[in-house]
Amino acid sequence: MANTSGNTLLELQQTPAVGSLVSKTLLTNLGLEPLLGWSSWQYVVTILVGVVVYDQVVYLKRKGSIAGPALKIPLIGPFLQAIDPKFEGYLAQWASGPLSCVSVFHRFVVLASDRDIAHKVFKSPTYAEPCIVPIAKDILGQKSWVFLQGKAHAEYRRGLTPLFTNKAMSTYLPAQEKVFTQYFDKFVSTSEENQGRPTAFMTLFREINCAVSCRTFFGDYISQDAIKKITDDFYLATAAMELVNVPFSMYIPFTKQWRGKRVADAVHIEFAKCAAACKAHMATGAKPTCIVDHWVSHMLESNRYREKVAAGEEDVQKPPNLIREFTNEEISETLFTFLFASQDASSSATCWLFQILAQRPDVLDKLRQENLDARGGDRHKPFDLPMLESLTYTTAVIKETLRLRPPVIFVPYLATKDFPITPSYIIPKGSMVIPSCWPALHNPDVYPNPHDFDPDRWISGDAESKTKNWLVFGAGPHDCLARRYVPLSFAGMIGKAALELDWTHHATPKSEEIRVFATLFPMDGCQLVFRKRE
Repeated sequence: MANTSGNTLLELQQTPAVGSLVSKTLLTNLGLEPLLGWSSWQYVVTILVGVVVYDQVVYLKRKGSIAGPALKIPLIGPFLQAIDPKFEGYLAQWASGPLSCVSVFHRFVVLASDRDIAHKVFKSPTYAEPCIVPIAKDILGQKSWVFLQGKAHAEYRRGLTPLFTNKAMSTYLPAQEKVFTQYFDKFVSTSEENQGRPTAFMTLFREINCAVSCRTFFGDYISQDAIKKITDDFYLATAAMELVNVPFSMYIPFTKQWRGKRVADAVHIEFAKCAAACKAHMATGAKPTCIVDHWVSHMLESNRYREKVAAGEEDVQKPPNLIREFTNEEISETLFTFLFASQDASSSATCWLFQILAQRPDVLDKLRQENLDARGGDRHKPFDLPMLESLTYTTAVIKETLRLRPPVIFVPYLATKDFPITPSYIIPKGSMVIPSCWPALHNPDVYPNPHDFDPDRWISGDAESKTKNWLVFGAGPHDCLARRYVPLSFAGMIGKAALELDWTHHATPKSEEIRVFATLFPMDGCQLVFRKRE
């Protein structure tokens, strides 16, 4: 028995491996006998070449007739350009055609520069859904309302839209004015500490907008220390939201995506605590003073209505905003998306607004006089909603700034199925499709001399009627809820600044160059000096 086993073992040692036999048989059947003598490195090179060719063929098939590189950089595509995007690169891409494409790694991206095609993407939820960037769901929340479609999305919007009515917005203004006062003093002290030399104010503009947002969202439920922590860290969440990033980078310690996820998680926890505190406070019958107050008060009102109906009461008056109860986590995720949407866009607009006004003293003087008149000559009078709504010239200045330097230049979507975007081209399912806002806002046929700053085009001109080109706040079912709130908030900020501060801009060779950091900023960080007005 032992001898038999020994013979069997010897036979197995002398017999080719089963896998080797299968491989040889397969290659023979395919007529590839010459490959039997290849070394390992030859197999590796062949496989790599095959992958590159396959990636190239897939790219060309997806590209079809639209503009784009004739050949793709093997595998990675223009990944290095995506890490450090240049605004001139976007301009060239938009100029290449109404539809153009790139492919990074194996992600196919279609950019739409044509206004009508952009509208079609915005208004086609059957074919495309907002995706922002591939990592967005991990940062904003897997179930965040901005990614929902149909009934689920409509349910959120029904609850959120009343938070931006005149009645609601008027309650946010006192807290905003306090933040402006606090930060205007900081602007002046920063310039004094720098001995009157110009300072890059981009960082401080990010701070003031983050503080305004947090106070508008959560009032006094959020501490000043928490706001400071968020203002210091939130740029890491923004930096993580690259259009294309290395796969699985969120799990690699100390990458931008890893840092951004940690910051986002911390903010989500803080916001959920604020939501819980709000629910407890509003249950006492308190009056709403911030966004979350109004939202929770509508929930409480809706719950009371349902309880009365369930108890059999008759003639119960249905509340105007009947909504379900949202969890603390849902509130946190929603307000986080508000912060993400407002933080960088508002910071961008603030940089350009202060820089542009400093460069045009005649415009600033006119804006300053309008705000003084609206306050009856008392430049320290707090602003209110009717006052802000009366500021025709100030509003024109803000709208022209948003047109000339739109904070959001495109909004990424994901094609959920093959998308027949034009009669001659179908965007493949799974592709990113990015409608662009800049070209519509700089169309010379719609806005004459589009690269000139001209607030009067909104007063004596016809810019106000060009609604299809006004893509600053998007369009369709996912357009910005705060399209009325944003200009009013900026009117409060810049009007108060004009009356209480003087500022000068120190131009550098990079002042008019555009840095792309989620939104658009002056390349030199906006070099200003602030002083108190006498």
